[in-house]
Amino acid sequence: MDSGSVGDRGLLSDHVRNALTDAIASGNLAAGTALDEQELADRFGASRTPVREALRQLAFNGLVELRPRRGAVVMRTTPERIGDMFETTAEIEAMCARLATYRITPLERSRLIDLHEASAPMAERSDFDAYDALNREFHETLYRATHNAFMAEQALAIRSRLSAFRRTQLRYGTRIQASRAEHGEILAAMAEGDGEVVARRMRAHMLKAASALGRYIAEHK
Repeated sequence: MDSGSVGDRGLLSDHVRNALTDAIASGNLAAGTALDEQELADRFGASRTPVREALRQLAFNGLVELRPRRGAVVMRTTPERIGDMFETTAEIEAMCARLATYRITPLERSRLIDLHEASAPMAERSDFDAYDALNREFHETLYRATHNAFMAEQALAIRSRLSAFRRTQLRYGTRIQASRAEHGEILAAMAEGDGEVVARRMRAHMLKAASALGRYIAEHK
């Protein structure tokens, strides 16, 4: 298969995953719902391969369970469980942000600023998928800027588990614009070299994301 086909398949997989994530988070796909690969392939105009890949990613994120002979089934995820996950990642991200403040290189700082500036039009037009991809890179650049490989690995692991919900929370109200503004406040504190302020702002950033997700889910029940 040529590289273009692989790329197209990846884009289709992302599209299916994102659509199913929103449906699960909003409650449109209830816990226990069976997800048939062929039915999903027909709905999204795709082959079963990208659908299967999307379901694998959702299983990794804890949104579906892949069961022998039954296929994929939507998992029950309680608001309390999601809250616990966001609270945990808020503390880990705060630690990363504080350490990165003191260890970040000029090149890494420049990368963060470039990502922040590039996100402006995405936030303005509420391009959730584009902003989410850039948002991931922003946070992962911060992890690397800790220059602590173990901490970066742990932050990335828990971020991967929460990635579906971190994307969905951007859909609540003006959350996408608020998210970008909070990034700007974090960068401003980093420029001043105050790691404690940076940590507090990062923790607040993550808890506000959790609050937005909770409100989004409540509105779509």
